[in-house]
Amino acid sequence: MTEAQHQAMVMKWSQQPEIRSRWPELALLYHIPNGGTRDAIEGRHLKQQGVKRGVPDLCLPVARENYHALYIELKTDTGRATTEQKWWGEHLKCQGNMWQVCHGWEAAVTMLEWYLSLSDEVVT
Repeated sequence: MTEAQHQAMVMKWSQQPEIRSRWPELALLYHIPNGGTRDAIEGRHLKQQGVKRGVPDLCLPVARENYHALYIELKTDTGRATTEQKWWGEHLKCQGNMWQVCHGWEAAVTMLEWYLSLSDEVVT
């Protein structure tokens, strides 16, 4: 499976009625469209609009315990995080967010389930 196919599987999982009834917060899960192949003109326009290398693939802007949000960098089973992706992860963590590289959609689902199972009472 490609990374895009894994990501589509995560979104499909998150939209199932039984999953959504358990965690309605998943309605806030979204993809950050930073990757893909573009021509030079479109790439330049996107960069002018604020697209940056390494930004994680998925964001769940829901606070849990000590975290403000969850960011997931989704990879195939053999994919590796780039230097830019690791930089974003470290800086997001320093700002009080959870960041995780997940290899495959099943790992991303496991991470989402773990995160959403944390207490929704934010510790200050």
